[in-house]
Amino acid sequence: MQNRHFGRNNFQRRTNRAGQTKTELVSAIRAIQFSQKQKDTQIRSAYISRFRFEDFPISAVLKKNILDRQYHSPTPIQDQAIPAILAGQDIIGIANTGTGKTLAFLIPLIDKVLKNRTEKVFIITPTRELALQINQELQFFVKGMGIHSALCIGGMNIKRQENELRRNPNFVVGTPGRIKDLMQQKVLSLSQFHSVVLDETDRMVDIGFIDDIKYFISFLPRERQSLFFSATVSPKVQEIIRAFVRQATTISVKQQDTAETIDHDIVKIENGQKKIDKLHDLLIQGEFKKVLIFGRTKWGIQKLAGELTKRGFKVGAIHGNKRQSQRLRTLEQFKRSEINILLATDVASRGLDIEDISHVINYDIPATYEDYIHRIGRTGRVDKKGVALTFIE
Repeated sequence: MQNRHFGRNNFQRRTNRAGQTKTELVSAIRAIQFSQKQKDTQIRSAYISRFRFEDFPISAVLKKNILDRQYHSPTPIQDQAIPAILAGQDIIGIANTGTGKTLAFLIPLIDKVLKNRTEKVFIITPTRELALQINQELQFFVKGMGIHSALCIGGMNIKRQENELRRNPNFVVGTPGRIKDLMQQKVLSLSQFHSVVLDETDRMVDIGFIDDIKYFISFLPRERQSLFFSATVSPKVQEIIRAFVRQATTISVKQQDTAETIDHDIVKIENGQKKIDKLHDLLIQGEFKKVLIFGRTKWGIQKLAGELTKRGFKVGAIHGNKRQSQRLRTLEQFKRSEINILLATDVASRGLDIEDISHVINYDIPATYEDYIHRIGRTGRVDKKGVALTFIE
């Protein structure tokens, strides 16, 4: 279900017309619900993988690390992309968030480095959280291989990152701003990288990194393997594709804007009812096991976190006023279920890959349709069920 009549034309405009924005959002969610009900009346065949991980021509130690993670059958993007990347092809991967695309490029690239220790891989992402997530996944899957990486993101000690780069790691994972800083300080040369991944390129374009991406591409070696992943392909994203990949294989596993594993609903705040009380009534229900709540402003999120803490909930908050170390600590607490409610501004709508988030709650309505899609994509990941609730006053 694409919702073209809603998302691409009207709701995308950032506007102060609150009433119209709410109406448009409600219409979109109702359309998603209707589409899902229609599909539920049909017999749908599940995707059948052509391969199992053990079938891929990759090293035994990598297969063992995959098995240790209890992964057996690839997701659709993994099933189609891994053989193509192993064959050395350039890839344009079109897939929603939460479909397992990180592993789709990490597995073949790790194997590539294992077979050639001089190989260097450059992975660029739009957000610190996503870069951190990719690096953590990488560290797990290279266990016992002697393969090292450098994480190059803002909000963390740049001197430490410079030292990591001087050790000549096989993998460099970073965000545009910090990558550019390190290039300008002459501690990072992109001419060494013959395997390059642009991940969530549409988001990088959305937040203004298109010129930086073109800048990076200009420093890359002409002979390289280029892997490109995006959920959407706008004209600006197509512009980057033309500069980045040559004779690429396009793999699209995106069927609709939202995963079928997510149930969508509206929470109507009636006259005289307090929004915080309605949220409280939801959170005390047993099925709300691991909840991500999105708000509009840093101040509002921090205030809400304080109120929920007073009411006895185990809560953490991440937003732009938090130091990177604070954000990372809170995310780790949420991953380990030391807290079961995480509050965030849209800084967290991309890049979070946390298992078993049962509910995403839009406490404040998102500004755009794309923001709605990215927020709710934190639940219902890799075939697990999730619920997305949006408060409407």
